[in-house]
Amino acid sequence: MTAPIHDEQDDNMAGGWSRDGAVQEQIDASVEDAVQTARNRLSAGDSLSHCEECEAPIPDARRQAVPGVRLCIECQSKQERQHQSSSINRRASKDSQLR
Repeated sequence: MTAPIHDEQDDNMAGGWSRDGAVQEQIDASVEDAVQTARNRLSAGDSLSHCEECEAPIPDARRQAVPGVRLCIECQSKQERQHQSSSINRRASKDSQLR
């Protein structure tokens, strides 16, 4: 009785079209992107007294609650909506990688 032949190509096929660990690398990269995006959104420095977009006064309560605030609530909300609608998953989804 002979042993089955085992070659490197069989190992590559076990994970489908991706190499071992590729899905986890994709997940890790997506998490890193999300963390970096959140860090970039954090305000820094002194709060402004007026919105840098529309120049409306920023209430003291908002300036104290959000250190480094630069936008009024309306402009901040508008900016967040624009960011959400323009977000693109450059790395594709896990599901599309498994198809």
